[in-house]
Amino acid sequence: MSQPSFGEERLYINGELVDAEGGRVYDNINPATEEVIGVGPDASLNDAENALAAARNAFDNTDWSSNHALRLKVLRRFVKVMQDNIEELRQASQREVGATRCFALGPQCDGPVSMASWPLDFLENFQWERGIGEFEVMGIKSKRLVWKEAAGVVAAITPWNFPIQINLAKCMPALAAGCTVVLKAAPDTPWTATLLGRYAKEAGLPAGVFNVLTASDPAEIGNFLTTDPRVDVVSFTGSTAVGKHIMKNAADTVKRVFLELGGKSAMVILDDADLASSLFGVFSIGANAGQGCAITTRLLIPKSKQAEAEEILKSYIGMLGYGDPESEADMMGPLINAKQRARVLAYIEKGKEEGARLLIGGGRPAHLEKGYYVEPTVFVDVDNSMTIAQEEIFGPVLSVIAYEDEADALRIANDSIYGLSGAVYSASEERALNFARKVRTGTMNVNGGNFLGPDAPFGGYKQSGVGREMGPEGFEEYLETKTVAIAV
Repeated sequence: MSQPSFGEERLYINGELVDAEGGRVYDNINPATEEVIGVGPDASLNDAENALAAARNAFDNTDWSSNHALRLKVLRRFVKVMQDNIEELRQASQREVGATRCFALGPQCDGPVSMASWPLDFLENFQWERGIGEFEVMGIKSKRLVWKEAAGVVAAITPWNFPIQINLAKCMPALAAGCTVVLKAAPDTPWTATLLGRYAKEAGLPAGVFNVLTASDPAEIGNFLTTDPRVDVVSFTGSTAVGKHIMKNAADTVKRVFLELGGKSAMVILDDADLASSLFGVFSIGANAGQGCAITTRLLIPKSKQAEAEEILKSYIGMLGYGDPESEADMMGPLINAKQRARVLAYIEKGKEEGARLLIGGGRPAHLEKGYYVEPTVFVDVDNSMTIAQEEIFGPVLSVIAYEDEADALRIANDSIYGLSGAVYSASEERALNFARKVRTGTMNVNGGNFLGPDAPFGGYKQSGVGREMGPEGFEEYLETKTVAIAV
């Protein structure tokens, strides 16, 4: 296959850029224009077998897992190649994710690349061995050591909503920890993965330590990787339904599983908070068109302030600009594909059927002929038992729920199968922190704070997931612990 003018149409397996078996490809579609922009390599099960065999061999038969200096050297080179090609990555996120220029310059591309070195800095100072002193058991005194070792071969299975960020948040700590990786990217966003393969090749990563697969079928290769005994760790980000399936697949071989799943996070405005400034948080539903698991899609307000909140919401949501992919001001782009747009519109109809009142939005924008856009949408008079308050919509839809008092607000915030994120606003930081402690979620933003950072562990309670990504806890997801006793 000839080199495309943009993007990367080859897989990266065992240190080489290769065509998918039989030259198979599938269309890569720009969700902002609905046009085919190129193709992605359509990996077969044989391609997946080659990638997994290469990763297993590199872990078992090379010094990658133990040679910390080598890992630091080549992974820093890998990050440098990414930085040198950041405009190409930005363009990939704009063209296949539908990110606006504003979002590509921020959390879709530049932000994740800027954070990619953190696991390497952490590796430089990581304590791989510690002594825990002597202890006597049945007359035998031993000196004990605790060693940290790479966990093995990692299958990293990633979604389409923030592909660069999530690809790097999984692969960089895993590689830094000494694991080898097979990255299986989402079908809708092949280039943000295959370009990483090209950069790995340019950076000279040893053969087999990092492998990149993309395929039109979202399940076939995922099922292969999550059931194969040669995989030691599965790291998955996506829906709770697929996460449950992966957990079942991994059970027979008792793999370690990291799952970052769905969310239905609540933004709680306590009765002493300034309503106008606190409600700036609702602009998050326009971030990536609401296609983010940690976005606060339930807004909890005091009943006494509902009328005032509605007027502010109409003003704020009406200010959300969208439709220009090159905008450096607009956060909001299209939904990823026609299927997702239909899903979001169906949820909006469900909200109407169940008695929620549509305040603003609710359909496809009349001024845009192309693109998988849905208007920023706000429902009020929502009861927390309604479908739109309980299920993850993954679109620019906000459900506004009025509460009686702080105890009622806490009950509603925790009345969810999910526990990924949340936010609270109060005139008193102490009061806000006390409330945050009682919300059963993995992250909380207080008075406009933002938890995201390479050193901050991210993950959820309840059905929002298992384990943590990023930060020291995310690094240790890819390690095993060995205790050694020496007779003295």
